[in-house]
Amino acid sequence: MTKITADNLGRGAFVYIRQSTADQLLNNPESRRRQYGLANRARQLGWTTVEVIDDDLGRSGGGIKRPGFERLLAAICEGRVGAVFAIEASRLARNGRDWHTLIEFCGLVGTVIVDEDGIYDPRHPNDRLLHGMKGTMSELELSLFRQRSQEALKQKARRGALFLSVAAGYVRAGRDRIEKDPNQRVQEALSLIFAKFTELQSVRQVHVWLRDEGIVLPVACHRAAEELSIVWRLPLYNTVHNILTNPVYAGAYAFGRTMSKVSVKDGRKRVDRGLRRPQSEWDVLLKDQHEGYITWSEFERNQRVIANNATGKGSAVTGAVRRGELLLAGLLRCGHCGRKLYVGYGGKAGRYYCQGALVNHGTARCISFGGLRADNAVGTQVLRVLKPLGIDAAVKALAAQTGETSAAQRQLDLALQEAHFAAAHTRRQYDAVDPANRLVAGELERRWNEALQVVHRLEGEIAELEAKKPAPLGEKERQHLMRLGADLELAWSHPAATAETRKRILRAALHEIVVRIEGGIIQMVLHWQGGDHTALQLKINGAGKHRWMVPEDTLSLIRELARLMPDQQIARLLNRAGKPTGRGNGWTKARVCSFRSHHGIAVYRDGEWVARGELTLEAVAQGIGVSIMTALRMVRRGIIKGRQPCSGAPWVIKVEDLAAYRTQKPSRHSLTSNSAQESFQFQ
Repeated sequence: MTKITADNLGRGAFVYIRQSTADQLLNNPESRRRQYGLANRARQLGWTTVEVIDDDLGRSGGGIKRPGFERLLAAICEGRVGAVFAIEASRLARNGRDWHTLIEFCGLVGTVIVDEDGIYDPRHPNDRLLHGMKGTMSELELSLFRQRSQEALKQKARRGALFLSVAAGYVRAGRDRIEKDPNQRVQEALSLIFAKFTELQSVRQVHVWLRDEGIVLPVACHRAAEELSIVWRLPLYNTVHNILTNPVYAGAYAFGRTMSKVSVKDGRKRVDRGLRRPQSEWDVLLKDQHEGYITWSEFERNQRVIANNATGKGSAVTGAVRRGELLLAGLLRCGHCGRKLYVGYGGKAGRYYCQGALVNHGTARCISFGGLRADNAVGTQVLRVLKPLGIDAAVKALAAQTGETSAAQRQLDLALQEAHFAAAHTRRQYDAVDPANRLVAGELERRWNEALQVVHRLEGEIAELEAKKPAPLGEKERQHLMRLGADLELAWSHPAATAETRKRILRAALHEIVVRIEGGIIQMVLHWQGGDHTALQLKINGAGKHRWMVPEDTLSLIRELARLMPDQQIARLLNRAGKPTGRGNGWTKARVCSFRSHHGIAVYRDGEWVARGELTLEAVAQGIGVSIMTALRMVRRGIIKGRQPCSGAPWVIKVEDLAAYRTQKPSRHSLTSNSAQESFQFQ
């Protein structure tokens, strides 16, 4: 008792209370009562001011942040603490840093430490040595407890018998085994998720489809002192992702899929739990341990699809199907540097390009080319390979359309059956109760009414779904679908076929496409999902070469016509000749003018014919004194040399050719092929 001085009694007594886990708070109240009882002991020892610090209830003493312990240290440094009360050293700290810091501060300001065994003054060497040993033993004790429990868990997990929790869709069968939930509604809801992922190939798309259809999923609900129960909720993205990535649904037992990472932040230990580990680092993986919803091979395929859908995770993954008209996004890999090709859109057209050299060396891009021609060439190759499967796909589409009920309606039917059972059960409870016992009867009546309301709501949803259900396909629609199956090219170019649908078809057939550009040729190697390879070569578009270009013969014709007539007459002549613009439109004066300006063709000027020494057919006829038709026949027979750019264009006769005709002797032959026709000479 001599260790307690008047100075200690003049300051306050602080009682520090701590329990490590929430489970101890719930199930070990006696330890907490013992700690709170230290306040009475402090008063018995002479302290009138006693402060209880219980901020750290449910926190471990292994070094994590503890606001109550930090408040205690702050009060000691301020000189307000005469004694620190705790039932044992392990309550104050279970790590050397906190324990020795406490002893050091108490020794500096003369604060004593009181536990159930005695009173200790950290300024005395013997007390300080004893407390140091107690702190070391407390830290060692925690390590031993943790090691024993972890080894026991791992030993049981190696046998596949450790189940800390049970996933939705399974129930415990004994203490060391699980089996499928016998509830058919639960089984079909989970099977629907895997079926839709096989169809849509995207976790996000499955989640969106479930939300759009209003389909609820079973979620495991663990409550204190209760068995596992199932609640039905609209799915979150994490719910769908966890179901698709959990190996338990493939019939496998896995332990150690997550880990904890310890770091130091603000001078305190911080533990991040639930970090996922790669499959190769799992502690235990036992296949075929119980009945699964999918096979292990399907599970592995799903994981590969999910990993490849991770956009922005480097060049090793394909990425999910995204918006955009170009079809090969994510499939192309540069044959020069090995990196994925990016997609860029300028206006309506798009291009594929590689930035490997630009990023690494600051030089120009590796390759860049237009996407439309490449998409068409690869699509043609895929259609050629998939053509034998078209009829089979059409038959399966008919079978899916003519199914008895949709997936959403099936889930509503099962929910309605469950609601009918719940309503009948509450009715039996209500009928069995004594009517005079209104306290119980009133509550059971309320539950019965709620169950009937659920039944009414589900019946309304089913009726609404039936009203929206499309009519079955008629014979005409069936035949049209079979024609599309037989002609995949028609189905591929059908207006109802979206770019997303075409991308999924390409990804189902192709694993990757390696692209190189050498000598103006795009060299593509198609890697099929089955392991085969196909080489494909395309001529790269030159500058300004695109699918909307006017043909070369039309360009040459316009160059020649521009020297013979104005733009308005050129437009009329091209339209009569059936030569449209690059986009398939008719010619107008403005379009001819714009086309000339783009290609640097000068506009027609009056007097050009005379300057070049050229004559029209009318001028030739007038010059030799014949009719225009006679002059035309003479030009066509070669008697007078002339040229015509195209049918309907004006004839062009040079002045020297007309002069050469005049110097020739008059022909004795008839100008026509009729030998009976006579020539008349008029004076």
